[in-house]
Amino acid sequence: MLFQSFGFFVFFWIAFAVYWKLRAHRHRMVWLLAASILFYALWNPWLITLIVFTAGMDYICALRIESAPDARSRRAWLLLSLVASLSLLCFFKYAQFLLETTCGLLGIFGIHSSPPALHMVLPLGISFYTFETISYVVDVYRGRLKAERNVLHYALYIMFFPHLIAGPIVRPEQFLPQIRRPKHFDWMRLQLGAQLFMRGLFKKTVLSDRLASMADPIFRAPGDFSTATLWLAAIGYAGQIYCDFSGYTDMAIGAAHAFGFKLPQNFNRPYLADSVGEFWRRWHITLSTWLRDYLYIPSGGSRGGNWRTYRNLILTMGIAGLWHGPGWNFIIFGLMHGIAMTIERMLPQLQWARLAPVRVARIAATFLFWSISLVFFRSKTLAAALTTLARMFHPAAGQSPAQGVIAMALIIMGCVFLGQIAGGFTLWRRIETRIPAPVIGFALCCLFLLIQLLNPEYDSPFIYFQF
Repeated sequence: MLFQSFGFFVFFWIAFAVYWKLRAHRHRMVWLLAASILFYALWNPWLITLIVFTAGMDYICALRIESAPDARSRRAWLLLSLVASLSLLCFFKYAQFLLETTCGLLGIFGIHSSPPALHMVLPLGISFYTFETISYVVDVYRGRLKAERNVLHYALYIMFFPHLIAGPIVRPEQFLPQIRRPKHFDWMRLQLGAQLFMRGLFKKTVLSDRLASMADPIFRAPGDFSTATLWLAAIGYAGQIYCDFSGYTDMAIGAAHAFGFKLPQNFNRPYLADSVGEFWRRWHITLSTWLRDYLYIPSGGSRGGNWRTYRNLILTMGIAGLWHGPGWNFIIFGLMHGIAMTIERMLPQLQWARLAPVRVARIAATFLFWSISLVFFRSKTLAAALTTLARMFHPAAGQSPAQGVIAMALIIMGCVFLGQIAGGFTLWRRIETRIPAPVIGFALCCLFLLIQLLNPEYDSPFIYFQF
């Protein structure tokens, strides 16, 4: 059930109305859990058992870790939890890729075989809720968190429908205390949630889906299009994926506010970053910080000298690329960013590099690097990505989109960058606080009608649903 679909609006308003109609806090949490289970089950009722198994296993393991008599037992329960969670993730998400890679390696030694086609359905949100359960168990193991004994609270932490499918990745210390806290209806919070949801809806349906109508046909057959068109598609896809994913995040955070919950920020104007390292501190923040805290730092982080730091950076980003999808193109995408961050650390920090003209050039270079790396991210195969890049960097003739399509893409990209710049001004927030609530409500209604008028005829799924 897509956030921009009519079915979701019906589901949301029923869930919202019943939630605030109930008086007892526990009854509200039970209802919210039931609504979240229904939300997922409407996509595939059978795969709800996978979440129940994963969450149940980690719930038990966390309790066992906390009550274990010695360090060896604690490590054993932690290992059991990690193996169970990661095995299911690898089986559903990477089994086909591993089979194909193994057969390819065997072919080098003259052993030729065709990998079987598994035709497995990838459970929606498996990467996101797996990372959440891992962070919960690891935090209990480290002693940073007490094991949750209330099954209802733990289940709602995992299943809360706004962040269930595509994040943001929520830490237990961010969410579990909110579940325990009684909720009181707040019109100002509902207004904030509505504004965030509408902003996300606009990004997704008006901006992202329009850019998709331009970029998707080009990436499907890159060999048919000219060099300039392929550059337009690469830059357009950078705008598409930002509007799509940050749009989902805005809608998720807005929907959570309507129920009295706060989800963490996931984007902070990433296209104004002046380095790759800074970019990842602004893009998909909950994933970046998760990888930092549970992979980069435990593997040694920046301890042990420069070369170990560089190794850990490249390894972490390579795994980040693989997290996004099962394929060599995703691994190369991650390694590109790991190598770029390593090079940035190697270069001396010059004072003049912070001057405004130089910083603008660095922002442009960072965005250009991101757009080029997204060719690997967007292409279905490694061969398609290499074909696209070859034609991008070697002038080639081919088809071009209509002038109106080009103008639309450039206008949308201009809006994306203007929005990033305007987001840094506090003037908008000061103006907003002085606008009467009825005026804001009327403006939101007008924006909703405008979205419906500009909305494409089809509802496209969010890009990060596939991860």
